[in-house]
Amino acid sequence: MQYLYGWLVVISLFAIVLTAKDKRAARRKKRRVSENALLTAALLGGSAAMFFTMLLTRHKTKKAKFMLGIPCILFVQVVILAWAHHGMTV
Repeated sequence: MQYLYGWLVVISLFAIVLTAKDKRAARRKKRRVSENALLTAALLGGSAAMFFTMLLTRHKTKKAKFMLGIPCILFVQVVILAWAHHGMTV
């Protein structure tokens, strides 16, 4: 489980940086981070960090794909993590 938690920390930090980078690029009208890259980072475990970063920076908050999709991904990940943790302790 330590490796899993380590991965979650790393991917969460990456998701925060990726979201902040896209927000900055949007403000400066520069090349953006693709939506697929953002969603992939969320799917790989960075959904909680990405969601809170989106709310804090007010980025992608008008896009249903993100405001509904990221919480759904997060919910599924929490269920899987709880199941995996419970399975490890039994």
